Amino acid sequence: MLTLFGDLLHNFDTENPHSDRANVENDDSCPSDSESGVSGTDSNEHRSRLSCNNLSAVSNGEAIYEVVTKKLVSSLSSCGFNAEVEAVYRNDYTGIMSRAKLQSFCIYSKAMEVKCGGNSNVKYAWYGASKNEIRRIVSHGFGLPVDTQTHGQGVYLSPVDRPFESMKSASPDEDGLRHVLLCRVILGKIEVVPPFSKQCNPSCEEFDSGVDDLASPSKYIVWSSCMNTHILPEFVISFRASSYGRGDQRRSQSSRTPNSDWMPFPTLITTLSKFLPRDAIELIVKNHGDYKNRKITRQELIQLVRNIAGDKLLMAIIKSYRRKQIKAPLGNGLYNNQSKEIDFNLKNCL
Repeated sequence: MLTLFGDLLHNFDTENPHSDRANVENDDSCPSDSESGVSGTDSNEHRSRLSCNNLSAVSNGEAIYEVVTKKLVSSLSSCGFNAEVEAVYRNDYTGIMSRAKLQSFCIYSKAMEVKCGGNSNVKYAWYGASKNEIRRIVSHGFGLPVDTQTHGQGVYLSPVDRPFESMKSASPDEDGLRHVLLCRVILGKIEVVPPFSKQCNPSCEEFDSGVDDLASPSKYIVWSSCMNTHILPEFVISFRASSYGRGDQRRSQSSRTPNSDWMPFPTLITTLSKFLPRDAIELIVKNHGDYKNRKITRQELIQLVRNIAGDKLLMAIIKSYRRKQIKAPLGNGLYNNQSKEIDFNLKNCL
């Protein structure tokens, strides 16, 4: 059973056991008719500004609006972004083909449950895209993934607590709004897919989907063959996002002394080159250059490096570097106080 919004929902659900939010928590693998928006009410009452017949607006007075909004805003805030939700839309699943998609998801979820010994491993996840692509997905399903993927050929979704990657993929529309899907995803048994893998299916019958890191995934990878049976888009969230004071962030960064294990970024790149393939290092170098040219923020750079290298490798390298520094006298500029260079703090990997 998913406990996605457990802390937020606990008090509400004990008072309202039949609420939408209770449904979100207690029926994760197969949505009920009322939960998916299929009911006797007029689904045209709140038609979406996204101009998609399958979507209806969720009132900001509804419980589900509050919990979805709070989750997105708080998760992006932890990544250094200020998000303001403009609207939440529910995928109605009222049409005959939409109902078929919903029932198909339920069937596959139950089948995965049998395959995996009772746990289909259904999770909530974000998917970001342009407004037009969001429309196409809601109306017709997922299309073929793009060729510029880093962890195999499939659909990449972000865990519900880590929406940063999906936000980056959600390019702003003509009004400056970004749009992300909140989906239920059948993961089954997951396997690690290394950076720059060409994998396009499970490596063997044992596995069903992929992640970039088992301990702390930032990507769920659903293979193309399963993308329209194992992913169920339930909500669309339209929002604005901006990073917290880039200039202030950089000024405070350049003058601070790290208070936990850390290492200078150029040294980190050199060390990573011993473990990662050349194309991965070239991508990190490019991202580092974008940071120095103020095209991305410090937090964005750190997140990109974490996605490529993985937290386990980064933590091991930084700890090893720090142990060597403790044994040796500190030279001038070790803490990089007067440089515009970035240090990589161990706390970034936790």
